[in-house]
Amino acid sequence: MPITQNADGNARITGSIGAAIFVLLFFEGLTVLRVKELISWHVFFGILLIPFVAVKIASTTYRFARYYSGRREYVEKGPPPIVLRMLGPVVTVTTVAVLGTGIGAVLENGRSSWLVEAHKVSFFLWFAAMTLHVLGHALETPALAFADWRRSARSETPGARARFAVLAVAVAVGVPLAVASLGWAHHWHQARGH
Repeated sequence: MPITQNADGNARITGSIGAAIFVLLFFEGLTVLRVKELISWHVFFGILLIPFVAVKIASTTYRFARYYSGRREYVEKGPPPIVLRMLGPVVTVTTVAVLGTGIGAVLENGRSSWLVEAHKVSFFLWFAAMTLHVLGHALETPALAFADWRRSARSETPGARARFAVLAVAVAVGVPLAVASLGWAHHWHQARGH
């Protein structure tokens, strides 16, 4: 059974992934305070975020498509509030911009100053949009994130094992990539003379 076959399953995977992203962003945020000294960790957490962000974009896009194509269950659940619906594409585009420019800057070994500047600018735009996004989902996300961990709740919404598997795959993909990125960050750090 697909993990997002029903609207509740989709909400649960979106909430779980959103909570994981929130935790990773907390650690990423700590590195921003002293980014020059903590560049390796900054890159590590940035790369680790990629598979989680990909799943979050996929799950929200799936909900969007199901709602606007008229799938009964999604229509009955209703759309997010209008502000969050309008904010969704902004969050998505700025998230991709922050991650893309960050990866580009690291892979260029700091030779492209425009990528570093684009990363900074996209970060500020992303931070404003993401703050509103997090506040808009602050009440519902904890319950959604942990719903599948409660035995009684698992029987209510089929697909818990598949949702756990998606989380495990995100970790299994993200951790090796993040570990590999430590080498990229080291070369970037040396190239910039830090």
